[in-house]
Amino acid sequence: MTINDTILLNQANLAALPDNVTVPNYDRTALTAGIVHIGVGGFHRSHEAFYTDEYMQQSGDLSWGICGVGLREGDRKMQGILKEQDYLYTLIVKHPNGQVENRVIGCLTDFLLSCDDPQSVIDKMADEQTKIVSLTITEGGYNFNPITDEFDFEHPDVIHDLANPDSPRLVFGYLTAALKKRKDAGQKPFTVQSCDNIQHNGNMTRKMLLAYAGQIDRDLAQWIAAEVQFPNAMVDRITPATTPADMAYLADDIGVQDNWPVVCEPFLQWIIEDKFSDVRPLWEQVGAQFVTDVTPYEKMKIRLLNAGHSVLGILGSIDVQDTIDSAVQEPLFGRYLRLFMDSEVTPILEPVPGIELAQYKDVLFERFANPNIKDSLSRICLESSSKVSTFLLPTLLENLANEGKIECATLVIAAWCYYNDKRVNLNGQPLDINDVMAEELHSAAEQTAREPLAFLQLESIFSDVKSHPRFVTEYQKQIDILYRNGDIKSQMQKIVDQAS
Repeated sequence: MTINDTILLNQANLAALPDNVTVPNYDRTALTAGIVHIGVGGFHRSHEAFYTDEYMQQSGDLSWGICGVGLREGDRKMQGILKEQDYLYTLIVKHPNGQVENRVIGCLTDFLLSCDDPQSVIDKMADEQTKIVSLTITEGGYNFNPITDEFDFEHPDVIHDLANPDSPRLVFGYLTAALKKRKDAGQKPFTVQSCDNIQHNGNMTRKMLLAYAGQIDRDLAQWIAAEVQFPNAMVDRITPATTPADMAYLADDIGVQDNWPVVCEPFLQWIIEDKFSDVRPLWEQVGAQFVTDVTPYEKMKIRLLNAGHSVLGILGSIDVQDTIDSAVQEPLFGRYLRLFMDSEVTPILEPVPGIELAQYKDVLFERFANPNIKDSLSRICLESSSKVSTFLLPTLLENLANEGKIECATLVIAAWCYYNDKRVNLNGQPLDINDVMAEELHSAAEQTAREPLAFLQLESIFSDVKSHPRFVTEYQKQIDILYRNGDIKSQMQKIVDQAS
């Protein structure tokens, strides 16, 4: 099929799409945007947007359209493509057995770019029809100091926002300005709903927003503390970066031209604390689970899935693996990951209502091994400075406090040092390192050959763990071996053998 034979994805062409593409069954012209979402990336489009689209398909309640917001110049490409497609996109769901489902998601209504018109974003969030402002801004977007867990008022964008509250750059400036408008108008506030992989993500969002708002208007901060809800939530759906091959599949095999589809696995999960400032979609009708306390679920997911991704990502990148599925299916990597999960994570997890941990881990391995997802290790390792701090180090710290096992996690830290020092895999091929702390990480890591503990001097990451002699001894042992022979597999094998 040639490009001239494909059907351009837009509202006018929906009825002409092939029968093997599911399209919205509701009147998109009747949508109102009850949700404003900041950070319209692949994960949001495979997860919250999917749940919302499915809810409107089943219920006919069209008050939950989603207005997207981009806070960075880098969001301009996404905005442009979605606008050209009338805010439609294709969700490509790839099953392990090769089955593929193609579905057009229709719940997006608009996409605002804050750097073009900050006031339009503030006004949209402040609009009374907006009931929820949700976020996928990555772990680094919460602007907390990892040493103190307090808001970082030294960040240049925070300094700018405090001086220019009507044209902010960061999410907390927008939330504060919009909530101020709601308060001044005597209206109910919207719910602030984090969809990021941070334990107690709602609590973290609340803490950071109250710190920032308190510098702007103390009365406003008190009102936010009393009136605004920040439900904690656990989110899950593996969503790799879209590739040219994904777009070619839609064009060549399906006959649809979509310039930014989304690819994901069939598994999805959303567990939310039922605490909202106003009305909300009945997402539980389409599979979301509402609970009184999300803590055990989010801890399980972050410590097993997200940390497991980092284990495979860091170790696999050094050992010339390219994707999660290839890494987990390499026998040694699979055994090592399972050992980490069984001996270092599971012993410190509380019981999780309704979930049997052994089965959950088995399902994780099936998901990681999905040969049709091809989640690249370079994507998994994006912003590892934040991911290691959030996903891996808490497990290490608990095991240090409880005299638990630490060998698997410590080798990952040593390997991460080697990764940031050498910046190539064992075949000498350059690693694609994309991290806001990339230069700091490299500067500290490259001193390791002369000073084995140099990497641990990164206070913002290792301040808590480097004070534990047991960790430092194990880390130095792993560093010494790794820098002598560069053979990550021999160290992994030794740890696996010792545990047998």
